Amino acid sequence: MAYDIERFKGIIVAMYACYDEQGEVSAEAARKLARYYATAGVKGLYVGGSSGEGMLQTADERKRTLEAVVAEVGGELTVIAHVGAPSTRESVELARHAERIGAHAVSAVPAIYYRLSARSVQAHWQAIIDSTELPFIIYHIPQTTGFHLSPELLAAMAAQPKVIGVKISAESTYELQQFKAIGGEGFLVLNGPDEQYVAGRAIGADGGIGGTYGVMPELFLRIESCVRAGRMEEAQRWQFVVNELIKELLAYPSLYGACKALLRHRGLDIGGPRMPLLPVEEADLPRIAALDARIAAFVAQAKAEEAAAHGGV
Repeated sequence: MAYDIERFKGIIVAMYACYDEQGEVSAEAARKLARYYATAGVKGLYVGGSSGEGMLQTADERKRTLEAVVAEVGGELTVIAHVGAPSTRESVELARHAERIGAHAVSAVPAIYYRLSARSVQAHWQAIIDSTELPFIIYHIPQTTGFHLSPELLAAMAAQPKVIGVKISAESTYELQQFKAIGGEGFLVLNGPDEQYVAGRAIGADGGIGGTYGVMPELFLRIESCVRAGRMEEAQRWQFVVNELIKELLAYPSLYGACKALLRHRGLDIGGPRMPLLPVEEADLPRIAALDARIAAFVAQAKAEEAAAHGGV
């Protein structure tokens, strides 16, 4: 089966979990957030991953969130469902659901908690791949899963037509380049670390999936536009801007708490992070407001530069 690989290239937001005032999953908030990103002009959404707090939710909660996103923007954006879970059975259940409701691809980390062999991880991923006709994207994030994807296992997985790429959140751009070489020209490699987006693109990534994209999608779109036009010095300049903003976000008790506080300051309330992830404290809200003002100023500048680059259109 041939898949449209182009639809997975570019800026894909790792979407945040959306809760109501009682801390329950909110389909309404998920639809509003998905619409916010569609309006911003991103390529797609990655639902239920680290930013989406998928590992802190029940299978039913994850299904309801994905259903809301697909219903709202599935006809406009690429929707990738992260179906990684502690058990293979649950991952397969989530994958089948994703296919049934119209997601465009599934993705998964290795099963978590147990220290697994490469053979176990391969069997886990294979069960997910075999459960649907959707394309599959490996999620490589060894700093949280404790599993390091070897070149040998990647080569074995990438030999299958359904395995179209890998999201690599390891910090080595050398490893990213090696994964691209193993997979070949038609194999997707999606940059994970937001702070090295330009480095990833320069060394072979086809785009990226990132959590901080969610509070400044326009800045990552600007970077991507510069990269595609070959204006690497401009792309680097904007990467440095983004990195300073990321540094500020990382100063809070949790990255996702800070990102959600920023969105709430903009009038888009998607709740706080689910424990054990910590929210922003009340005393820090003035700092959040100041950070949001900085982001807004950079977004205005990025839009002006983008318009100028396209003749004011």
